Amino acid sequence: MKVDTVIPLADWRAIPEAARRAEAMGFAGLMAPEVQNDPFIPLAVAATATEKVRLATAVAIAFPRSPMVVANLCFDLQRNSRGRFVLGLGTQVKGHNERRFSVRWDSPGPRMREYVQALRAIWRSWEFHEPLGYQGRFYQFTLMTPEFAPPPTGLPLVPVTIAAVQPYMLALSGELCDGVRLHGFCTRRYLEEVCLPAIGKGLEKSGRPRARFEIWGGGFIATGKNADEVRKGFEETRYRIAFYGSTRTYSGVLALHGWDAAAEQLHALSKQGRWQEMAGVVTDEMVETFTAVAPYEQLATRIRERFGGLSDRIALAFPKGTPDGLARELLADIGKIPAAFQGWS
Repeated sequence: MKVDTVIPLADWRAIPEAARRAEAMGFAGLMAPEVQNDPFIPLAVAATATEKVRLATAVAIAFPRSPMVVANLCFDLQRNSRGRFVLGLGTQVKGHNERRFSVRWDSPGPRMREYVQALRAIWRSWEFHEPLGYQGRFYQFTLMTPEFAPPPTGLPLVPVTIAAVQPYMLALSGELCDGVRLHGFCTRRYLEEVCLPAIGKGLEKSGRPRARFEIWGGGFIATGKNADEVRKGFEETRYRIAFYGSTRTYSGVLALHGWDAAAEQLHALSKQGRWQEMAGVVTDEMVETFTAVAPYEQLATRIRERFGGLSDRIALAFPKGTPDGLARELLADIGKIPAAFQGWS
């Protein structure tokens, strides 16, 4: 199993040192989510400061950006990281697309399919000098003159992973993408009963084995050197579960466990703007179902129980003050957990 961590996003001056330190600790990858900051620029800074770690957006919101713009960003990141970049894409939800980004929300699943296809068509035109002629319902790319075509990188095309919760996107990831980024708002049962069967259908269509497809995430982790730190992580996760559980898109996860009433209550509180009250709806049982909860000495065992045999790669952030040597030992222990993914080639 591989372990990734998030790099600093707001302060670019802090990125080189943090990235080098994470690489030295033994983290396999550095991630940049798109929340309050752009996810691409921090990875560009990290690329120049590291040599081995994977660099991934986790995730970049797709539809507000033209595939041509994203293709160019990714091509530059792949070149300057010497082949270490992975594109993680997500749709976000209807409200954010329409009201935060002011873009149309129209058939997100089929549109994401075209988005990935268009990216690869653009990259092939640059890397292999293929004529650019992508014609879809949502995207059309038919012009690429030599002046605007970047030179080939001599590297593999950028791997593409997509965020997925519902069966359609899960199946699409298996059919078309190099991997899937499962939401933290995911339980082991949901992964086993919903995610894996849908991904499997997609892989069957693509003719690829599971060993060539990477599954990332699928839950939360709360850890620390003592009970106080673990409890702090536990309560922070409770709030995150409440936040995500208030969104209709994720209600199926709660429904699988019979927590429909909690989903309705969380949604109602969010509509009323009562954000601080929402965590009170989430029980300890719910947090424990979503989360690998353990002090450091039990962390690898608990992660194996929670994610083992399902996820190939997870994310982890150690509490502030954790010695680098201890972090290195813990990451080495987690790295011994078997994973199905064997690489993309």
